[in-house]
Amino acid sequence: MSVVPSRSGGRRGVPANDVRPPAGAAGPAGVDKTDRAILRLLAENARLTNNAIAESVGIAPSTCLGRIRALRDKGVIRGYHADIDPAALGQSVQAMIAVRLQAHARGHLNEFAETMIALPEVLSVFFLAGAVDFYVHIAATSTDGLRDFVVNNLSANPDVALTETNLIFEHVRAVASPRVTSLV
Repeated sequence: MSVVPSRSGGRRGVPANDVRPPAGAAGPAGVDKTDRAILRLLAENARLTNNAIAESVGIAPSTCLGRIRALRDKGVIRGYHADIDPAALGQSVQAMIAVRLQAHARGHLNEFAETMIALPEVLSVFFLAGAVDFYVHIAATSTDGLRDFVVNNLSANPDVALTETNLIFEHVRAVASPRVTSLV
């Protein structure tokens, strides 16, 4: 077992690969107050420069870059995304489709999710606990396209027991994740 020497900022007697913070210093996944401030800024605008984030949080740019890399390595930051309006691409009809699989299909949960997310109309797939197994968020060019999606990709699937389609009138995305802002 390698040990982090105390002069290098580690804790004496703690394995070098142990990413847990000292007691009380940080929450789950070793995320402390400074990390949460960085995450809040990135959630509001993922295009901020490292220097702007560092200045806003009050740390050196090199420290900020190291923290962001560590957050990515730990899986706290899962990615950076463009929020694209489906209507601008001709997909003006959005729906959230509740899907329950047949009891005999419980072993096909991952396969179902992978099949769904590969379809061009699908924006997101949510695996749930409760009365339904999945919510499938789709964008279609028309109500006919929505109907075709349900009939061809869900109703025709022998693993699907039930679908319930809900039209989305408007989707408002939160500026920053409530988890990030409430913990800063």
